[in-house]
Amino acid sequence: MDTPDSDGATVAPPRRGPLHGLLVLDITRVVAGPYCSMILADLGARVIKIEHPEDPDYVRDFPPFVGEGDERFSAFFAQYNRHKEGITLNLKHEAGRALLKQLVARADVLVENFRPGTMARFGVGYEALRAENPKLVYAAISGFGQTGPNALKPGFDNSGQATGGLWSMNGYADRPPVRVGTIVGDVSATLFATIGVLAAVREAERTGQGQMIDVSQQDSVLALTENAVVKYTVDGEIAGPLGNEHPFVRPYGQFPCRDGHVFFGGYNDKLWALSCRKFGTPELIADPEIDTMAKRFDLGVYERRVKPVVEAWFRDYSKQELEAIAGDDIPLCAVKNIKEVVEDPHIASRDMIVDVAYPQGNVGMFGTPIKLSATPAQPRGHAPRLGQHNAEVYADLLGIDAATLQELKATGVV
Repeated sequence: MDTPDSDGATVAPPRRGPLHGLLVLDITRVVAGPYCSMILADLGARVIKIEHPEDPDYVRDFPPFVGEGDERFSAFFAQYNRHKEGITLNLKHEAGRALLKQLVARADVLVENFRPGTMARFGVGYEALRAENPKLVYAAISGFGQTGPNALKPGFDNSGQATGGLWSMNGYADRPPVRVGTIVGDVSATLFATIGVLAAVREAERTGQGQMIDVSQQDSVLALTENAVVKYTVDGEIAGPLGNEHPFVRPYGQFPCRDGHVFFGGYNDKLWALSCRKFGTPELIADPEIDTMAKRFDLGVYERRVKPVVEAWFRDYSKQELEAIAGDDIPLCAVKNIKEVVEDPHIASRDMIVDVAYPQGNVGMFGTPIKLSATPAQPRGHAPRLGQHNAEVYADLLGIDAATLQELKATGVV
């Protein structure tokens, strides 16, 4: 059963998961970084979020909020910092840096997302920390990476999207470049960093040697640009915005219907023939102008013959009716807004929206897409209040008693 911590809140019993026993120090803020350690926490790692006592993660002030007054907290913060223990530590203070080194000696992984060189200026960069723990896996997430001419530039999600090429490819050709509607620069860096951590932990277990993981948002976004790079290096063509169309696969995009839009991807010969039959135009299967995938891929033929046919198939039906006609045979699905996604029975069956109960109210947040059969992830944990677990963590890992901790707090170290 749950037990009370020093603040009177409840602390869940130790969780078991595939990463049980892994100790992660999280010195990150916003999303690229906190999301990485959140994934590790969902999978069973013990994650300790370290924040400056006077300058904590400013996402704590991001909407939406749950509760009122002094009890109010950010649901945005709660989603990305679930399952973490929270402590405070001032790395600008010599005693704070000494405490971090002691924590590192006990840790397996450290994740940070400062601008390159910041940790080293504090005296706790990778080289200094590996001296404390040669097995340490040190993940550094930044806008432009730890090396290169732009390494010291500040970076945000939009920096990665803009400089990684994604903005220039998104939107419509007759309009300015368009940001992708979510923080894909942050998220892609998070996922690559998480993969790097897992690989480096495996290597550290095998050899006893840790290493540094250098992941940038720009690099991560570039790796998402599909065929744009090889299209340029091979053919000299610069990818541009295509709206909801694919660069060459057709029909494969968004089409209007009676109550919104659907995605339809019946482009190969088998799917095209099946679609023609289901939508009452079987004669088009043998039409000599559009009877092969190669012919339908031709942009002129597609615009003149194929696209009008597909639009005519769909215009009088609702999204739900079209999904019923397509069944399990044709790749056709509704373009859904977030309300429709959150309320989707299939999403519910996959545990992709989880309710986390707080005293101030429930928070519905996304679950985990990683479905493990034997050791499933557990995405329902609480995010910590600022410094909530100072007493427990410092006593457990460093043997610091309450009186000493109070002195450290009084001098601004924690």
